[in-house]
Amino acid sequence: MITYHTRQFIKLFASLIQDIYHRGKRWQLIIPITVVTLGLLIPQQMTIPVRGATPEDWNENSYWAYPWGKSITHKGIDIFADRGTPVLSASYGLVVWSGYQNVGGNAVIVMGPKWRFHYYAHLDSLDAFTLQPVAMGSVLGTVGNTGNAAGKPYHLHYTISTPLPHFWRWDDAIQGWQKMFYLRPDDYLR
Repeated sequence: MITYHTRQFIKLFASLIQDIYHRGKRWQLIIPITVVTLGLLIPQQMTIPVRGATPEDWNENSYWAYPWGKSITHKGIDIFADRGTPVLSASYGLVVWSGYQNVGGNAVIVMGPKWRFHYYAHLDSLDAFTLQPVAMGSVLGTVGNTGNAAGKPYHLHYTISTPLPHFWRWDDAIQGWQKMFYLRPDDYLR
């Protein structure tokens, strides 16, 4: 997931910079630089993305658990709740994708403050659509077990990723270099 989003973010930004540069109006480079800077300065407030959930509803050690199926490591947390419990936007932002995929099942991706992508997967139902602005606490769908979670307990898989690498997070763990792009949700939700 993050490799694709990182590539798309970089392509879009590079294309914009290149277009401005080749038009000979280099002073306009201040616009995309300002937009990126402002996106990084927006404060990030967050809430637990399942209505009524508490930190006891997930295992704080499940982030980067190994081995974990086709993805090798678990790049998020699973918040367990009853089927149909509302899934909430953890922060304000813009829905950049909503739909079905084989692994995540019904899923939603919200781009929030600091250019972070919030990924909500295994939803039973979807109540969000692409390009929908959302406030913190907006209902995105309901807890389920779609995709590769079929037959498992109902839960929300929640991941926070960034297209801007956090180099200091790289470590010697399995796929440790990817930690530059995946943030530990537990650090933001407690």
